[in-house]
Amino acid sequence: MSDGKKLKPQHAPQAPHEDMDFLQSTPARPLRILAEYLHPLVQLKKEGIADTIVMFGSARIGPRDVAQAKVTRLKNLNVKKLSLDRRKAHRLALREAKSALEMSRYYEEARELAKRITAWASSLGPRPRRFVICSGGGPGVMEAANRGAYEAGGKSIGLSIELPHEQFANPYISPELSLNFHYFFMRKLWFAQIAKALIVFPGGFGTMDELWEMMTLLQTGKLPKNNLILIYGRKYWYDVMDLRKMVRWGTINEAEYKQVQYADTVDEAFEKIRSGLEKYHMEVDPFLQAY
Repeated sequence: MSDGKKLKPQHAPQAPHEDMDFLQSTPARPLRILAEYLHPLVQLKKEGIADTIVMFGSARIGPRDVAQAKVTRLKNLNVKKLSLDRRKAHRLALREAKSALEMSRYYEEARELAKRITAWASSLGPRPRRFVICSGGGPGVMEAANRGAYEAGGKSIGLSIELPHEQFANPYISPELSLNFHYFFMRKLWFAQIAKALIVFPGGFGTMDELWEMMTLLQTGKLPKNNLILIYGRKYWYDVMDLRKMVRWGTINEAEYKQVQYADTVDEAFEKIRSGLEKYHMEVDPFLQAY
């Protein structure tokens, strides 16, 4: 029974979509996954992005001027004044710096290739935007790809991923197309969903993961059969893996092997990408056409 006291009105409870504790909880995981599909979709439609060219490569490969400066600094160091241990450390550092300088060619070539693709794609018209450069959003070759698109006056996409250590998106991504993901599989979906080509520069586990993902989707018919996969830098990739041996062992066939193309120069890569796009992909997929 009531004791006769008048209860005060309560504040309205927080709406579920405003309750951050709930949204970050395990039961709300499907909502977070859906958000990582819908938010990029809205942004890409808003910017009129029809399709992409994905460029991947090592985050550890830097610009030539930075690599050259480090080699010069180490060469100019007066090692005679160093202890024996520090001389050994210096020799190791100089060897690593020279290797970084040699690898910096891939940064510069990725930058130039992205620039040329963007300039060519821009000639096709502004709406919808065709064959927009898309990277993993980080440093190294990914930065080079976004940088080349920026220098050509075009937009580019960066699909970043939340990692345990602090990470920043590179500064050359178009701000409105800098997208961040928590779930790797949703990030991979957006790499593959509207890509017409994947260009793979020398890289490590992450680069190889993206390469195998795209190759598997192509092999199993989950991507259009005419999507392009171009591996850049035969010297590096032939040393790392030999796909031809998979044909010899019978684990893939000749047709599957030939789905992958190779290039060693910007001119060769650009011609293969441009001719492939012109042959198979000039018709706009209606999925992401601007309204």
